[in-house]
Amino acid sequence: MYDVVALGEMLIDFTPAGKSENGNTLFETNPGGAPANVLATLAKFNAKTAFIGKVGADQFGSFLGDILKKENIDTQGLVYSEDVNTTLAFVHLSENGDRSFHFYRSPGADIMLDEQEVDLALVQNTKIFHFGSLSMTHEPAKTATLKAVKAAQESDIIISYDPNLRPALWKNLSHAKETIIEGMQYADILKISEEELEFITGITDFEEGTQFLYDKFDLKIVLVTLGSKGCFYRFGKDTGHINGFKVNAVDTTGAGDMFLGSFLYQFIKQDASWNSLQATGVEKMIIFANAAAALGTTKNGAIPAIPHLDSVRKLIGGESNY
Repeated sequence: MYDVVALGEMLIDFTPAGKSENGNTLFETNPGGAPANVLATLAKFNAKTAFIGKVGADQFGSFLGDILKKENIDTQGLVYSEDVNTTLAFVHLSENGDRSFHFYRSPGADIMLDEQEVDLALVQNTKIFHFGSLSMTHEPAKTATLKAVKAAQESDIIISYDPNLRPALWKNLSHAKETIIEGMQYADILKISEEELEFITGITDFEEGTQFLYDKFDLKIVLVTLGSKGCFYRFGKDTGHINGFKVNAVDTTGAGDMFLGSFLYQFIKQDASWNSLQATGVEKMIIFANAAAALGTTKNGAIPAIPHLDSVRKLIGGESNY
């Protein structure tokens, strides 16, 4: 039995790494892709994980497969394409560490995952199944994703969903909104950014916006990540804002994924069930996730920046029950 199985994109993040002697930007090759980042966070904390996705049978794909193995993530669901190259993303950082992306994905291997290539045995043998919207931007990966999600739902597996809006990867924003909402109807745990909440609901108020989503999609937990300001949550009628931790951020790439992976880790560790879980338990999970995500912004890259469990506990205050 796995703790978390995730399906979706895994790609190369080319992250800025200083300047050359000629004054040109140097890029470092880093593994990327939100679902893989979530799993890598969980695996760092010794959770049992598996990845389902597609990369190219090229140098970059081999690199990504090796990264998964190095991070102790099960790779039996990873498919190598002989026809399409690994997806690439160039990350551009602002002075305060915020990032923007430029993608080479027309097509990329990640969107060519076929439904016949999805290992349903993995999906049906996990405590939590996680996915995002970026594996639904194009066919055949959209059909493959929904097949896996429906299999998880039919097996009464908890489903985690991160819309992870990247406008550049969609035909248009209306297509993005429609597809993100299609995926949301399967979710139990929804992680969403402040901007995504407004994009999907048209509502900026956290109480009102999360209530709308909670009612419409029968969600269990809604997590609205607010960057350095922490997280707003809704768990039934209970809502709250948990402050973030102050750190010297240099790169926010993957911070939301580290947050979600850390939250899911605590959810599993606390052996939470919907009948026994209380708002205080959700808040404890968020505190841990906020700390992990904050530490993850103090280094470059996503997976390479995931903090150790002891470092997260130390930032929180050394509580041994985390």
